[in-house]
Amino acid sequence: MKLDDFDFDLPEGLIATRPARPRTHARLLLAEGDRISDRHVYDLIDIFRPGDRLVLNNTKVIPARLFGSRQRGEAVAKVEITLLEPQAKGWRALAKPLRKVNEGEVIRFSDRLSATVAAKSETDLTLAFTLTGDDFDAALAEAGVMPLPPYIAAKRAADDQDRTDYQTVFARHAGAVAAPTASLHFDEALLRALAAKGVDFTEVTLHVGAGTFLPVKVDDVTTHKMHAEWGRVTAAAADEINATKRAGGRIIPVGTTALRLIESAASPDGTLHPWEGETDIFIYPGYRFRVTDALMTNFHLPKSTLVMLVAALMGETAIRTIYDHAIAKGYRFFSYGDSSLLIPKRGTS
Repeated sequence: MKLDDFDFDLPEGLIATRPARPRTHARLLLAEGDRISDRHVYDLIDIFRPGDRLVLNNTKVIPARLFGSRQRGEAVAKVEITLLEPQAKGWRALAKPLRKVNEGEVIRFSDRLSATVAAKSETDLTLAFTLTGDDFDAALAEAGVMPLPPYIAAKRAADDQDRTDYQTVFARHAGAVAAPTASLHFDEALLRALAAKGVDFTEVTLHVGAGTFLPVKVDDVTTHKMHAEWGRVTAAAADEINATKRAGGRIIPVGTTALRLIESAASPDGTLHPWEGETDIFIYPGYRFRVTDALMTNFHLPKSTLVMLVAALMGETAIRTIYDHAIAKGYRFFSYGDSSLLIPKRGTS
């Protein structure tokens, strides 16, 4: 299975830099086996069935990009930091320029927020901040900006609007440095309408890491090593999903992050169990899905692990047809782009 099998040509103009407004007016490509139709997210009220259960990732994106300065004598130099994950000695982070930052140096981000470089490797560093707990959260909210994906950040800087746009309406647990973007299409009104129809919801937590944007660098994709991300499936969430399966309802994760988490927590017979820890599950064609019946997801980068995941769900030929259709019809791609609802033929996944 070669990396080039998951490549395609994407016109630059189809990369979205702002979301649709209102959120639910994004376009929705509905793929039911071999059948493709062009809809909108607000049409989900007519597409989902009573008894379906949507699995939502309730992680909350932190304003993880910081712009600071370090000083040596009279010389002051700027440093750009992207927080990755908290560790025992501080926050693991990326730095630009990394090579010019030394261990022991202090980086100042605002009057309230500064950090000492506690450790440094060839790829990242560890920052020990002067503040912790609620004080740190408040200072970070003031000094930080939303960590937009590289393909958006290359076109424009993050602004105050992104603090709303790049956050789901059900974000509860802070820790992600990238959004579960399929969930950005929901607003409170749509959630209420779906609930009134009899659609059920289960929340899980997977803190999306910056590794979600890392390219695959091996030609044989089966040898790729996935980044690890922390997640939790509570006992109540597992019970809800298992009850829906027993009743014959469909389990539909909203986003690849929710899908990867519940597949990590499921036993081979499809039973979901309470689970907490880091998952580096890599789903590519040939994977047998344990609990997922369908998936709502945005359109992904060529040669990415996420394209491999949707190919595993729908089949490689079908996903090529779906992406060809999306490009031909002008669907908007990536984090702020349009969405799809992928429902495989029975037996495909």
